[in-house]
Amino acid sequence: MRPRTAAAVAVALALTLPVGAAAGVEARPDAGSARAQPLAGRVVVIDPGHQLGNHNFPRQINRLVPAGGFRKACNTTGTATNGGFSEATFAWRVARRLQARLVFLGAKVVLTRTSNRQDRWGPCVDTRGRAGNKVDADLKLSIHGDGTYASGARGFHVIAPTDRRRWTHDIFRSSRALAVTVRRALREAGFPAANYIAGGDGLDFRSDLGTLNLSDVPTVMVELGNMRSRRDARRMTSTAGQSDYADGLRRAVLRYLTR
Repeated sequence: MRPRTAAAVAVALALTLPVGAAAGVEARPDAGSARAQPLAGRVVVIDPGHQLGNHNFPRQINRLVPAGGFRKACNTTGTATNGGFSEATFAWRVARRLQARLVFLGAKVVLTRTSNRQDRWGPCVDTRGRAGNKVDADLKLSIHGDGTYASGARGFHVIAPTDRRRWTHDIFRSSRALAVTVRRALREAGFPAANYIAGGDGLDFRSDLGTLNLSDVPTVMVELGNMRSRRDARRMTSTAGQSDYADGLRRAVLRYLTR
């Protein structure tokens, strides 16, 4: 067996850390040992979808903004479970848990919004799309929940940009690799791929999303589940479920940035 490098050991350790340790919540390194930080020097942008108060600002969120060769509405209200638990809150809670895990591993994490409040709106898709460019990020991950009423529809899917000259040609391949990595990590975390979209393999490619089109860094959007599905909703509204989603995404980011 070949000896493992210190970096390889750090990555292996990070991939097997328990949830509390990965989040930096309960684990405390021994005073005489250095904490493994395989993501030191890396910059990750997390985009927690829609602001909670978007529905209170129809004029602002409906105005048209650049989206990559065309214009789209600034943002939307997002979806919710049948019980009224909002996509905005789901995305926010997963994003904050993921942020804590990545910071523990040494990464600098930038969020596209810093609150989840009824008296705020946005940010617009053009701002979210360019967020990684401004900080020279290593990747950008946009977190969402889907809301289809199709019978029996459940599961996650990962959306990556198509190959469009001028807009996404420079990040198309790297974003696809990131999407494949995210899909693998979520499957390993026990989440099923969506059975109602993307051919059932969990990967979708779209050219109409400003959040993807305006990025100059590898980027994907992940619909972590269908909030209108009772089975998905139970997991998406629970603290344990949100933690599981964050841990799956942590493993994806770690793998992609240390591959």
